[in-house]
Amino acid sequence: MIHPTAIIDSTANLAAEVEIGPYAIIGKHVTIGTGTSIGAHTVIGDWTEIGENNQIYHLASVGPASQDLKYQGEECWTRIGNNNMIREFATIHRGTVTGIGETVIGNGNLFMAYSHVAHDCVIGNGIVMANAATLAGHVTIEDDVIIGGLVAVHQFVAIGRNAMIGGGTMVSLDIPPYMIATSGRIRDTKLRGLNLIGLKRHGFSDETIKKLKTSYKTLFMADLKLPDAIARVRSEIQDCPEVDYLLAFIERSQRGISRG
Repeated sequence: MIHPTAIIDSTANLAAEVEIGPYAIIGKHVTIGTGTSIGAHTVIGDWTEIGENNQIYHLASVGPASQDLKYQGEECWTRIGNNNMIREFATIHRGTVTGIGETVIGNGNLFMAYSHVAHDCVIGNGIVMANAATLAGHVTIEDDVIIGGLVAVHQFVAIGRNAMIGGGTMVSLDIPPYMIATSGRIRDTKLRGLNLIGLKRHGFSDETIKKLKTSYKTLFMADLKLPDAIARVRSEIQDCPEVDYLLAFIERSQRGISRG
């Protein structure tokens, strides 16, 4: 159902069973997949692709121009997968030509009220961003991450899969996968151990969790230089893809890793 007060550009392509609420605005070159609903007064900006079965609540803003002052209206995109929930007043901005040219959102994510995803971010699957959580530009969030309310993530930061960021945390360095990170004050972000509840909910075996615990102690509690700690973990723990991924994430970090 498309409400008669909605404004839809002639270049937009709406699939079957798309719902558009009162006074919503759908911009140029927008594609919306079947089963997606767009709430009242929501604005879908130009060059936006939205997949199937998404719920976008009233007064959200998806795909507007970046707030990067270098952006001059070039063709850049917002691409959103399937089964996402974008709550009221959430904002997701399109990419820029000085970045990757697109902001990419995966599947099955929840963006709570007033959350913000800036330009050129890449968001995986199964992520929860709580109320007023904010990502600066060029941020990468891997699968199954939980970001607490009022969290602010610095540009170019990466957060590894199955991590959890406590409410109010200021994240300026990369957060390794499988970890909990919190902060008591600005620039005092620390790791607080493994995200044990999250790992168990996602089916990690007891043996894998045990190996991740051992790795955590060596990497972040053994008073070793990080390259030496990585070498020790690699020599002591084999045949564990999760530990291998943890080490690879740390080694490819560009901003540096938050530590305990």
